[in-house]
Amino acid sequence: MDGKRWKRSATTVYNIGYHLIWCPKYRRKVLVGEVAERLKELLLQKAQQIEVEIVQMEVMPDHVHLFVKTTPTNSPHFIVQQLKGYTSRVLREEFPFLKSRLPCLWTRSYYCETVGHISEQAVKRYIEEQKGK
Repeated sequence: MDGKRWKRSATTVYNIGYHLIWCPKYRRKVLVGEVAERLKELLLQKAQQIEVEIVQMEVMPDHVHLFVKTTPTNSPHFIVQQLKGYTSRVLREEFPFLKSRLPCLWTRSYYCETVGHISEQAVKRYIEEQKGK
């Protein structure tokens, strides 16, 4: 996906962005060094496969922040499920110490917030103004 504000498909014009955060199990600080670098590579690989653009990424020792843009057909749950599942499997194969420290790499939970160009207040105001037209 390119850097334009709006994307297009055959039937849709869209601008969909999500801020996603998730943590390793028990908030362990295992996302450091080679693990963190490999995680970034894996996230970029999988994102490309599922038509997700990672606009911004930060891997902290005990959590991951992503700002992603995607198509209307990709739900936040699907994106997180794909990214967490893929990275967990590969990282635990490549770094066996992760298996001994954690029963699974990621917690089941995550944080998701929509991110848009127009504020919530502006959307509410626009919809309210449509009544009189």
